[in-house]
Amino acid sequence: MMYPLVRELADDGIPVTVTCRVLNIARQPYYRWLTHPVTDAELKQAYRADALFDAHRDDPEFGYRFLVDEAKEAGVAMAERTAWRICSENSWWSVFGKPKRGKAKKPGPPVHDDLCAVLDKHGVTRHEFKADALNELWLTDITEHWTAEGKLYLCAIKDVYSNRIVGYSIDSRMKSRLAVAALNNAVGRRGDVAGCVVHSDRGSQFRSRKFVHALNRHDLVGSMGRVGACGDNAAMESFFALLQKNVLDRRGWATREELRIAIVTWIERTYHRRRRQPALGRLTPVEFETIMTTPATQAA
Repeated sequence: MMYPLVRELADDGIPVTVTCRVLNIARQPYYRWLTHPVTDAELKQAYRADALFDAHRDDPEFGYRFLVDEAKEAGVAMAERTAWRICSENSWWSVFGKPKRGKAKKPGPPVHDDLCAVLDKHGVTRHEFKADALNELWLTDITEHWTAEGKLYLCAIKDVYSNRIVGYSIDSRMKSRLAVAALNNAVGRRGDVAGCVVHSDRGSQFRSRKFVHALNRHDLVGSMGRVGACGDNAAMESFFALLQKNVLDRRGWATREELRIAIVTWIERTYHRRRRQPALGRLTPVEFETIMTTPATQAA
């Protein structure tokens, strides 16, 4: 498009006639463009593409049908066929799309260094989840379970020092906002958490722009494990194994709300206040935090 150049040269005092003659373009189309530099159709197309791109960047596992829903929620409605055409032109496909034969899907790149990885005496990298105080190291991950209404997703954040679930979020869709809500809940419960390391896997929710911004907003430090590493987030997975055995697999669940209430009840009543853990000296997470933080409070 040479018309913006013609306009810039005209602003510098070079006649449009001279510029058009040199560039070998007609003047009348330029003047029509000058009256309407961007057509209404082009502007509408740009808004749609922006909405789809933002949704795809936040949740790269979504296909174009889900991106249509996200764009509509953002105030930009369109037909599925239109979304497919825009996504096709820009190669915005779900990361879970059918891979090409002979090529495995590459994992998403980490957005943080792995701050929990250490080398043992044999030079092998392993993960060490240890903390000497509250809000020093948090672990987070997402699990899912079926109900008769469909899947329900849980994102939980655990404080390594006390094994307490300091924040969690439950939703019917596994989007970046699921992880962001869990993080905000944890910060709201804990208060001053600046400098705390938040370790996760390379899930798209934890690599999303929204989650990274939430970490920065609360002065938290991100940490991200490797793909396929044994024990990468084993401490968090052990909590989910307990949840699976004690709640999720105990019976069938008719509704998401029914399962949500069961999960919250087990976390707050049983796991936090009744289940004693050998690693905490046979104390519950709430008892351990109370005992370990009371002397410091009295000394202050």
